[in-house]
This record gives sequence, C-alpha cells and structure tokens, in this order.
Amino acid sequence: MEFYLEEGKQINPNCSTLILPALSIGNVGQLAVDLLISSLKAERVGYLDDPNVLPCVGNDAYSQSPLGTLALPVEAYQLSSTALTLVQQRSPVIKGMTLEYAKNLASFAAANGKNHVIILSSLDFGRWRNIDMSSGLQIHYLSSSSVDGIDDDCERLGWNRLQEYNPDQRTWKYLSSIAEEGSVIDEDLPFEELGDEDYYPSLPFASLFSCFKAKGLKVTCLLCYCSEGDNIPEAFCLAEATSKLMGLNLTQAQGNEPGNWIIPFSWQSVYGPPADTTLF
Repeated sequence: MEFYLEEGKQINPNCSTLILPALSIGNVGQLAVDLLISSLKAERVGYLDDPNVLPCVGNDAYSQSPLGTLALPVEAYQLSSTALTLVQQRSPVIKGMTLEYAKNLASFAAANGKNHVIILSSLDFGRWRNIDMSSGLQIHYLSSSSVDGIDDDCERLGWNRLQEYNPDQRTWKYLSSIAEEGSVIDEDLPFEELGDEDYYPSLPFASLFSCFKAKGLKVTCLLCYCSEGDNIPEAFCLAEATSKLMGLNLTQAQGNEPGNWIIPFSWQSVYGPPADTTLF
C-alpha cells in the first residue's frame, strides 16, 4: 500500500485517531464516513493505492461546484482541530484479498502514529437474534480494550457488545493468528464449509479489527443491523454514535439536518432519480 500526499498538503502527526468504514450490507459504513467528512469539513490530504482494491473514479462527492477534483478508491481526509484522520473506501476489495488489504491498512496506520481506530460497518438484519426495536436503531460494538470485547466508554453510552463475538471460535482465532504472524495468504478463510458461527468473523470488519489489534492499536467497531435499501437512517445512526464516542462538536457545521449534519452533495444521486409518476 502506497500513500500519495496531495500537492501543497501536509500530514498532521497529532491526528492519532483513524475513522474508516468496513464494507458490508447497505454500504452503511461508507455513508456514515461521507456524512462525517461533509459535516466536519475535513480536508482531503491524499489517497492510498493498494493492489487489493478495485480501481474506480468519480466526481467530487462533497462540492456542489466541482473544481475538477476526482474521487478515488481510497482517500485520506484530515481534521487537525479534533486530531482525526478519516479514510473513505469507495470500491470493494478483490475477492479473497480482504485480509491482505486489512494487513496493509493496519501497517499504514501503525507507521503513521495512529493509536485508536474506529471502524464503522453494518450487519445483516436477518442475523439478529434478539430483536428489540423499542428504542429505534441500536448500536452494537466490539472493542480491543479487553479480551471479551467489552469497552467501558461504549457501555456508558448504552451500547451493546456484539454478543456473537467469541475469541475462542475457530474463525476469530484464525484471523488473530494470521494477523499476528503476518504471513501471506491466498484466500480469506481456509475452511471448506462455513457455519452460522463463522458469519461475523467472515465479514470485512472482523479482518480489520484483527489486523489493527495485532499492531497494538486500540480498535473500536461500531455496528448496526440493517437490510438492503435506503440505509441513510442507519448512516446517521453510526455517524452520531461516532460523534458521541469522540466528543465531536458539530455546532459550527451549520448543517440543515437535525444535529447540524451536512448532507453530502453526492447523496442526491445515491438511489437515482425519482420514479416517473406517469407510471402509477
């Protein structure tokens, strides 16, 4: 993985917290990072080039008046006032190379002085065992702060640790061993058949969690259950959870949404144009 600094930009060594998405159902993590970048007015400082990520290119995601800036597969943004670095991933990882990508990203974070990594991702609503929607959308978390994944700060915020996390389960153990050994692999998981207990550790957030943890970094995964469709409410939920965890101040964002959030310009075309009313 190579990092390319944009001309005239500088990396602030004091930005010790890294926020990034893990691709999953509904692209909720990516939408949440978009919302954070837009609302915090984070500055793009460069981009990451990794051979395991599929190439893509697009228009500027945040400006109504594009200045010729192109959106690239993996971009790095910086907010010096809150010591934050945000990485946005816009294209998927090549099949079978998720762990390699996670290891490269973890090496980059460790080499650039990051000490806390926050991973935003989503989980399949159909896998949720104990459904309780009485309080609306809920945040689940997983932390490297303890062996069992519990974090005191997350507990104080009323979030539930991911119940299905079991560090002694075979797939979680495999991820941990590969991340710590640093060996090169040819596939994500070596097991011929995956059971229900293998679902969560087979997701991209688990590979990222294991690799960052192996580098000695504190890792916090913020997760929410969702289904495919309009997942903007879940994106707001994850972004708000991140804001609470980091104590972010959005009062100066002057957004037009509750909580001063600023909707990214690119969201106007997330789900395409409205349906032709003459069809109904």
